[in-house]
Amino acid sequence: MTNHYDVIVVGAGTSGLMAAIQAAQQGAKVLILEKNKVPGRKLLLSGGGRCNVTNRTQREELIRHIPGNGKFLYSALNQFDQEDIIAFFETRGVPLKEEDHGRMFPVSDRSRTILDTLLAELDQLGVTIYYQNTVQSLKLSADRPKIVGVETQDGQFFACTSLVLAMGGRAYPKTGSTGDGYALARSVGHSIRPLYPTEASLISTDREVTSNELKGISIRNVRVSLWDDAAESKEIIHHQMDMIFTHFGYSGPAILRCSGHVNLWLADHPEAQVARLSIDLVPEQSIEDLCQHAEDQRDKHVLTLLKNWMPERMAQAILHRCQILPDQAYKQLEHQAVNDLWQTVKHYSISATGSQPIEKGFVTGGGISVKEVEPKSMASKLVDGLYFCGELLDINGYTGGYNITAAFVTGSIAGQYATWAALSQ
Repeated sequence: MTNHYDVIVVGAGTSGLMAAIQAAQQGAKVLILEKNKVPGRKLLLSGGGRCNVTNRTQREELIRHIPGNGKFLYSALNQFDQEDIIAFFETRGVPLKEEDHGRMFPVSDRSRTILDTLLAELDQLGVTIYYQNTVQSLKLSADRPKIVGVETQDGQFFACTSLVLAMGGRAYPKTGSTGDGYALARSVGHSIRPLYPTEASLISTDREVTSNELKGISIRNVRVSLWDDAAESKEIIHHQMDMIFTHFGYSGPAILRCSGHVNLWLADHPEAQVARLSIDLVPEQSIEDLCQHAEDQRDKHVLTLLKNWMPERMAQAILHRCQILPDQAYKQLEHQAVNDLWQTVKHYSISATGSQPIEKGFVTGGGISVKEVEPKSMASKLVDGLYFCGELLDINGYTGGYNITAAFVTGSIAGQYATWAALSQ
């Protein structure tokens, strides 16, 4: 049958392209169905257009940076990990370079280099790609839940022995990631964990935000913590990075990494309406250190002292909270005022009502429940011949090469096992 393939991959994004390559390398006849006119649209945007292909870090550190079900990847990483990703590109003539925090980029600093390498490999392996082909439904055998093919929006039927769904999440919808895969997975019995934005800027009604008092202020190397007010103010997560005050709330790396946790906490505590966070503006120094430094210069204005560690407008906001006059000398402060000052510097409280919508986030939280997927093979536990990979799964990580690593890893494993299953029949 002309339209019969060993493996069909739906989606020509990062995970789908890798799945198709791995399948074809095992000798499968492979078809990719992609609804866009071109492949890899989100891949081209990754890493600021430079494509952070992976993160060269220790296994445990990698998992820790994938807070959304990262542990699910242990079995897959035992078969294909960051070093395999690096080797894949370097053996195909694409030199990579390591930057801060283990981030790996092509020496060319162009995402197009990575995409072109994947496409060249597909071409060499004889993989067929049909663009502008939207899959409308999955077809199962009559006697049991087993994939036999897919039907596209224009009524075409493509038969296959194994099917890999690699259709992405809901973030960056302009790239074609509109969540179509969730409906297909649900149609054959799979559960979809609630979707939520991750790596998204936070929205706030704090006075500093509504007044635009701190709009545009960037603060460097601060520790942002999220607190669980329902559990005696237990710290849920913290990140020590940069952040920025915006006209609608808060952004920057430290905030983006906390955002998914904020959305999850708010979903679990709808009565709270806001999530509480705090900023340690001088995380490398203790209150005792700060007090000593100030005592050594006690004749100076408090504002002058604070400007040693932060922008002037940030310092003014702290004085406003503590009801200290800008021209007040440190030696004039009462004991309680001193205590309030340094407590505010170390625990500057902010709040968030949520984040920007999922369409503006970098990564989708939620997705196909990993409880219904075999971690070793990415195979569906419910439908024979069905495999999942990439952001469609309920797996999400921080920016810095972690999400694309999960995509390459799950795509590689899905493609391999889909092929082994198909060719063994």
